Amino acid sequence: MAYYRKSFGLRNEIQDSLNNLYESEFINNLRLNGGKYQVGNLTFHLAKVFGFCWGVDRAISMAFECAKYFQGKQIWITNEIIHNPLVNNNLVQMNIKFIPKNDDNAIDFSLIQSEDVVILPAFGVSHADLLKLNNRGCQIVDTTCPWVSRVWHRIEKYQNQDFTAIIHGKYDHEETIATASRSYKFLIVQNYDEAKWVANFMLDSGDTNEFLQKFKLASSKDFNPETDLAKIGIANQTTMLKGETELIGKLFEETIIKKYGPHNINEHFMSPGDTICDATQERQDAMYNLIKEPIDMVLVIGGFNSSNTGHLQEIAESSGLKSYHIDGVDCLVNRKSIKHKIAHSGKITLTQGWLQNGLTNIGITSGASTPNQVVASVISRVVELAIK
Repeated sequence: MAYYRKSFGLRNEIQDSLNNLYESEFINNLRLNGGKYQVGNLTFHLAKVFGFCWGVDRAISMAFECAKYFQGKQIWITNEIIHNPLVNNNLVQMNIKFIPKNDDNAIDFSLIQSEDVVILPAFGVSHADLLKLNNRGCQIVDTTCPWVSRVWHRIEKYQNQDFTAIIHGKYDHEETIATASRSYKFLIVQNYDEAKWVANFMLDSGDTNEFLQKFKLASSKDFNPETDLAKIGIANQTTMLKGETELIGKLFEETIIKKYGPHNINEHFMSPGDTICDATQERQDAMYNLIKEPIDMVLVIGGFNSSNTGHLQEIAESSGLKSYHIDGVDCLVNRKSIKHKIAHSGKITLTQGWLQNGLTNIGITSGASTPNQVVASVISRVVELAIK
């Protein structure tokens, strides 16, 4: 079995293809000119930082290089390489196949032959799936983002010292699944409210059965909250809101101090360090700055299953501004109707009257998995609808 973690050195040969598929001269020029675009009565305000991050660019480039380097071989990918439908469809058009899943929604590795090539996506894969691939003897191209790997190293450190990993993330997200698999003992909390519930249990010795029912899909096998919360370390899905991860870490630190005393903190608690990736934080900071501008509405562009895009929408929603999380230009159905995802409920809905008369300033941002061409097409579509 061969294992590839770095570029194949073919970036120059694939660069034109990447630019044609994902880049936009229009967007690049807007960035150079202060991020504002005026047409008629409309002014578009682009966030200072948006779109592809380094980790996403690296993963896509490695996949394109892989297709060229292993030309003639069967190439598979375990899951979406990133959460963007355009990018994943492009891989299919390059004859890269997605490994099917069985009736239990688990990846079915039975089709993989020893001479095949398998790409691991930017989110990584679980430790168990990696072992299964090793057993198939295939060649592996690992595009896992280094920021994700960084969290894994911290998780492994917790495990080596018999600490339970408390992971701030979404239990069914590919990255969190992969991260949790690096620890024998883990608990996943999605937000501060869930963390607060766990902290109260730790202090008040709550109902164990209620705990296990509440976190049955978000905890390790045979998890025992009465004993497994005595020594805890904090980790996170790298795309979560940084401020919330920090609050959760502080909450559990204070809880441990209350339970065991300040002098014993190092025996019972390990902090996460800074494991929110730089790209995620830069886009969140840019969003906070964008909503301070005099804008009437925000369009947040990115895959509906993109965690980092969803958190950008949470920031917009919390500001009280009219905002819509769309996954591309097709969501702008017409001047009246827009298809979008509501951040906190996760519901995808159709809203009427989104492009109203008198709208003059529109904020634009996109998640780390969104190509510039998608952003450009959205702006073009809004202009087209607005002048009808």
